[in-house]
Amino acid sequence: MARKRTEPERGPEALGEVLGRLFTLRGWGRRQGRLHLEQVWADVVGSEFVAHTRVEGLRRGVLEVVVGSAVLLQELAHFHKRRLLEGLRSRLPGTPLTDLRFRAGVIEKKSE
Repeated sequence: MARKRTEPERGPEALGEVLGRLFTLRGWGRRQGRLHLEQVWADVVGSEFVAHTRVEGLRRGVLEVVVGSAVLLQELAHFHKRRLLEGLRSRLPGTPLTDLRFRAGVIEKKSE
């Protein structure tokens, strides 16, 4: 008869550890981080441009932003990039942010 391997009983786990594992498994931490990044972008870029841009992601310190028109892309890249980067850095102190990269794309209007 095969013996059943028993693991030693563990005591109760800290709630923070259990929730941390749950957040990791469900991807909630990434979603919360993304929502925070999108909110900071909206605050920094301002109401004039936020409807025409979309945060694509943060990769290796570069925030990638999709812009709805070539004209706006040029304006952001040439006239606002330094201000935007400084504003983002001040609001995201724990995030290594080295550059902004803009690319043209389709921005879908949000249904209200």
